[in-house]
Amino acid sequence: MKELAKSGAIDADLAAAFDASPNPYMLLTPELRYAAMNAAYLETVGRRREELIGRGLFEVFDAGATDQGRENQKQLRESLTRSLASGRRDHLALIHYAIPAVGENGKEVLEDRYWSATHTPIRDRTGQVAYILQHTTDITELELLRRQVASADPSATTSALDTILGGNLLRRAESVQADNRRLETERQRLVDMFVQAPGFIVLLAGPDYTVQMHNPAYGRLIGRDSVVGLPIRDALPELEGQGYFELLDQVVETKQAHEGLASPVLFRPEGAREAEERFVDVVYQPILDDMGVAVGILVQGHDVTDLHLAAQRQKLMIDELNHRVKNTLATVQSIAMQTARSNPDPARFAQSFQARLMALSHTHDLLTRSLWEGADLRAILEHETDAHGTARVVLNGPSVYLEPAPALSLGMIFHELATNAAKYGALSVGDGRVFVDWSVSRDARPHLTLSWRETGGPAVTPPERRGFGSRLIERNVRHDLAGEAKLSYVSGGFSAEISFPLDRGRP
Repeated sequence: MKELAKSGAIDADLAAAFDASPNPYMLLTPELRYAAMNAAYLETVGRRREELIGRGLFEVFDAGATDQGRENQKQLRESLTRSLASGRRDHLALIHYAIPAVGENGKEVLEDRYWSATHTPIRDRTGQVAYILQHTTDITELELLRRQVASADPSATTSALDTILGGNLLRRAESVQADNRRLETERQRLVDMFVQAPGFIVLLAGPDYTVQMHNPAYGRLIGRDSVVGLPIRDALPELEGQGYFELLDQVVETKQAHEGLASPVLFRPEGAREAEERFVDVVYQPILDDMGVAVGILVQGHDVTDLHLAAQRQKLMIDELNHRVKNTLATVQSIAMQTARSNPDPARFAQSFQARLMALSHTHDLLTRSLWEGADLRAILEHETDAHGTARVVLNGPSVYLEPAPALSLGMIFHELATNAAKYGALSVGDGRVFVDWSVSRDARPHLTLSWRETGGPAVTPPERRGFGSRLIERNVRHDLAGEAKLSYVSGGFSAEISFPLDRGRP
């Protein structure tokens, strides 16, 4: 205490009175380190002042490695922590706590002691808890004598002697302390469940719906570490206009719980410029007092944003699948009719029809791998030309990701070009080669331009009539891709120039 008086923290006369008191007192910092103690305390624990100042309480007085020792130390620590957290006195009517002492052989031993302790928070000028004042009484002799009397004559516990020894008082104190420990254990278990709950929980109280407490899951949902102590309108101003404040009023007025499934709500996380939409399953449960008046609301639920978006995505995919199945069947029907017109011989029809279906199937495989989000242009080309070898079909161009519709159309187009080159063009002879080049314009509306050039093949002459392959290419480019196709039959080799917008259908 002299140290605190010198620093001006307390009055010198008060420090002198504190040190002269026959009752043991000591002061601990919020970190449970010794700040001061009086002479009676030093005499009780058998220590010198310089041994204690600045050191941790449990560093100096370790209760030992036994289970009982650890339990006793836990009781003492919990009492100090409760006093710090609540700002109120906390009593330990009876605690068994051994302290170091010098044995008969001169070595340090742990000596069993029984104590009664009171922990009182001491606040500074700002109202914050600056110290914990501990008043301890060594009741070892009284407790041992009471136990000896009770052991020798159980009936003596109700006798006048037992009353003089304080047995009834101590038993009542022990019973109260045991109940307090049980209640504290239950309270801690409830707090642990509250904190670790996978769903979000928040307790609102009073007419302003002040946040009394919430768990970490709620903090993650709203994007803030803590909003405890704030009215909900101040804690989450972005909820204004979304109907949730009105919903709280409704629950209090009707005293009826409200449940919402996949309810959309916009939260603006701390530091974020824009609000984020979340979807929650939530229950608003009114809290009623003894008179049946709603004094608060318990809000609990789960963030189901991922599940909701997955369900929306699944529905979209099913609708898209239905649409694509219809389109695919229409494409197959068209291929069948056109192939039949060009191949009156059943064997040739079957061969051509099967090859075109396989081309359609290959592109479907590529799209399936990406969950029908699209496919890469080079991958589609490689699918249709791999059989001829990379040395004979040279691909050159940047990575271009195509949406499903143009990917399917280009798959059919490349199949027709490769089939025609293998039958009549550059790939029908050993030295022939095909060069495929493509690029994307950087204009406001990007266009893909692709060139298919064949060299080293047989001499090319323009066909006398347009076959199904050329009609399919021109039709797909014009109708499906909203682009242009130019087919050239020059003597040096067949070539095709294809151009179409990549953002067809977008605003």
